Amino acid sequence: MRYWLIKSEPDVFSIDHLQKAKREPWSGVRNYQARNYMRDDMKPGDLALFYHSSTVPPGVAGVAKVAGEPYPDPTQFDAKSEYHDPKSTKENPRWMLVDFDFVTKFPELVTLQQLKEDAALEGMVVLQKGTRLSITPVETKHFKHVCKLAGWKP
Repeated sequence: MRYWLIKSEPDVFSIDHLQKAKREPWSGVRNYQARNYMRDDMKPGDLALFYHSSTVPPGVAGVAKVAGEPYPDPTQFDAKSEYHDPKSTKENPRWMLVDFDFVTKFPELVTLQQLKEDAALEGMVVLQKGTRLSITPVETKHFKHVCKLAGWKP
């Protein structure tokens, strides 16, 4: 099993939205590295820290689980979608996604400031300067420590 961090702006799609939906396709990713993580590395059963970004304060709000194999993101084919990609075809799709299942919402947000101040999380990708990817890998020790900070045992 691998661990991940997935970012979303809570006013667009939050942990509460995922809890209500129970399962959601992680559509609209238009960064090749993030796409490659979903397409090549994520496996069903992998767990992801669900991170609320572009909010005050930002931080980890809960946990989601990869629910299936990657498949083409349908928004790339929809001319009305903000994520439409006219160069992508059904025969050769550029953008892939995975579905995520809701696992848990943390009682309290584990804030970015808490993450930065915790020496046990040194080296965590999301804390590295200049890292803006919406999907990043997370080491097992970092995943477990963030869950411990949240008071949740995986």
